[in-house]
Amino acid sequence: MEQAYLDLGRKILTEGHLKNDRTNTGTKSIFGYQMRFDLSEGFPLLTTKRVPFGLIKSELLWFLKGDTNIRFLLEHNNHIWDEWAFKNYVESSDYTGPDMTDFGRRCLVDEAFNQLYQVELQSFCQRILADKDFAEKYGDLGKVYGYQWRNWQTSQGETIDQIKDVIEMIKNSPDSRRLIVSAWNPEDIPSMALPPCHTLFQFYVAEGKLSCQLYQRSADVFLGVPFNIASYALLTHLIAHQTGLEVGEFVHTLGDAHLYTNHFEQMQEQLRRQVRQAPKLWLNPEKRDIFDFEMDDIKVEGYNPHPTIKAPIAV
Repeated sequence: MEQAYLDLGRKILTEGHLKNDRTNTGTKSIFGYQMRFDLSEGFPLLTTKRVPFGLIKSELLWFLKGDTNIRFLLEHNNHIWDEWAFKNYVESSDYTGPDMTDFGRRCLVDEAFNQLYQVELQSFCQRILADKDFAEKYGDLGKVYGYQWRNWQTSQGETIDQIKDVIEMIKNSPDSRRLIVSAWNPEDIPSMALPPCHTLFQFYVAEGKLSCQLYQRSADVFLGVPFNIASYALLTHLIAHQTGLEVGEFVHTLGDAHLYTNHFEQMQEQLRRQVRQAPKLWLNPEKRDIFDFEMDDIKVEGYNPHPTIKAPIAV
């Protein structure tokens, strides 16, 4: 399974187009690519580098709660959304600390500034945890994934719980071609800290198995895509668990699939490593409703990856 991801990384390095991007970091990218993962063969958590599963499951549980505030993530030692909330804070009139203008680029070229930035970011996260009012004002990321999944606003002022609806459709109309959840709400894009990269996913039921296809408009192949693969594989397992189905395939369709220029060496290092056996996923059999799942109800077993490969995030 993992070879599909490695093939994508190799293809971008050898055939990708050099492009500028929103962060001014620069990328190599290709457009339109698809990977398939047979979930019956194991859980697709990469083994050629360690991918922190705790972050994946806490983020997915955060989405499923309909939460959009990073406080829940910080309570579970998950920092993958910190920079987006911090960016909103440093651009506000309430921020009185050191100048953080263009901090994404400056962190890459100035080690002293990067250290200062990390101190300020850590202080920000501590305040989010300690001060509920501050967290409500600056920890919220706007109407991002969880909001759209669970509380899509209609023109009539009502809300649609897309996750609950799709589960009921899978149970009652498994052959439907409308088993779709969308995070891309054009009206809400301006209010989001980051417009959704994984924009739409669709389920498919055949021969007692549940498959899922994700369309991802923008794919950070080195840092983001390993998380996305595992997250949507986990979501497929959870919904199959609730609906009494086995798991089928996870199909990952990418729009702009890119490697940032400061991830080339890391990707090359990963490609030199040997793939190891995929782990297995364990879900608490006593829980049937996915909204009841907590961190301890989800585990991977037999995960023996190569060491972590660190790389900077582009904000």
